[in-house]
Amino acid sequence: MTVVTRFAPSPTGFLHIGGARTALFSYLYAKRFGGKFLLRIEDTDRERSTQEAVDAIFEGMAWLGLKSDFDEIYQTRRFDRYKEVVQQMLAAGTAYHCYASKEELEQLRAEQMARKEKPRYDGRWRPEPGKTLPTPPAGVQPVVRFRNPADGQVVVRDLVKGEIVFDNRELDDLIIARADGTPTYNFCVVVDDWDMGITHVIRGDDHVNNTPRQINILQALGATPPAYAHVSMILGSDGAKLSKRHGALGVMEYRAMGFMPEAMLNYLVRLGWSHGDQELFTHEEMIAKFDFDHVSASPSRFDMEKAYWVNHQYLKTADLGLIAGEFDWHLRRLNLDPANGPDLKAVIEQQRERCRTLLEMAEKSKFFFADLDGYNEKDAAKHLTAESATLLEALDHALAALPDWDVPALHAAVNGFAETRGLGLGKVAQPIRVACCGMAVSPPIDQTLFLLGRERTLARLKAAVSFARSKT
Repeated sequence: MTVVTRFAPSPTGFLHIGGARTALFSYLYAKRFGGKFLLRIEDTDRERSTQEAVDAIFEGMAWLGLKSDFDEIYQTRRFDRYKEVVQQMLAAGTAYHCYASKEELEQLRAEQMARKEKPRYDGRWRPEPGKTLPTPPAGVQPVVRFRNPADGQVVVRDLVKGEIVFDNRELDDLIIARADGTPTYNFCVVVDDWDMGITHVIRGDDHVNNTPRQINILQALGATPPAYAHVSMILGSDGAKLSKRHGALGVMEYRAMGFMPEAMLNYLVRLGWSHGDQELFTHEEMIAKFDFDHVSASPSRFDMEKAYWVNHQYLKTADLGLIAGEFDWHLRRLNLDPANGPDLKAVIEQQRERCRTLLEMAEKSKFFFADLDGYNEKDAAKHLTAESATLLEALDHALAALPDWDVPALHAAVNGFAETRGLGLGKVAQPIRVACCGMAVSPPIDQTLFLLGRERTLARLKAAVSFARSKT
């Protein structure tokens, strides 16, 4: 058997953390067993589905690298197939027409609730042996209901929650096609999973109550139900329902915040799954080690600080070329031209120990790619003084005379300059940083000057000298 899993979001909003984790679990499980993973857009809710949300889902999945093994699938393009199956079920007697009006059903519901009963359809149009049905009212378009088994149980052997038993008497005859002929969610899902050969349905535990209904429809169609795994919800770090203040953001917002997609996947996979004490996983390790034996049935907690920690570990250790593409993206978002500066990988190598996110890295690297638009006021007041102006002017002459502009030569020049004047390196390096970077924080000064290049460095030293003397 080839394992086939699916991620089937409704395009009524952006791809959020919970959905991304479900997609990841589905992807990893399929890949571990050499199977297939598909993305299916469940867009039958035409009022709430938007193209913007569809685009956001595809964008988020692409950024995370969760690639579908099939062409794009949209439920709204399969309506003919759903209607075909409805007709088959009507002919087989596993579905029937119901002419009950909305007003009738509302009255039924009110009466049941008044008696403190569970609201449910009472089967008034359900054909039964010896039962006489009323004459269909003229001009009324009926809905189509599934003829749910009247007795017995549905036993779901959930891969996460264990065995769950549902009594069929508690399940009413749900609508599978509306009066206008459009199919309903639970029915579309069943037909899709059947047609697409889905072997494992991995989804949030808010779908648990849909499962017995879907299994009954599949069995009525003569299909073998897939295995089910319902993953627990994600809570905030304080145990409350996950909200924006905890990190319940669209996936692409995490990109804007400076997360690496690989780090985001690593953090998500650990929300409810573990492999011993291991915290960090390569893409290959996630595929090789993921299983449902170690997926917790208890809710997991989203911890933004832990997410930042994971991201920082990736920035510190990942291949520079892998980081460079995302770094380029962030620089451009800050209206910086990556071509107007040093090699991106060289900048990343110098900045990645000190930055938790790529956004932070891009903001702290602006001076490499654009002219300074001023100095940090506090740093300038401390380090760009009349005294430092004399030092910077002398240093400008010393650096201009260097035959080679490389790290060893710059290191020797700056350190030798400080020593000959009996100054600690900080007394020289900090004025240089403010002069060349606009602030008193940068990578090691020899690396900084090398990456800036001779022309930019000397021009900025001269500008800083003029600035410092203009204050006196």
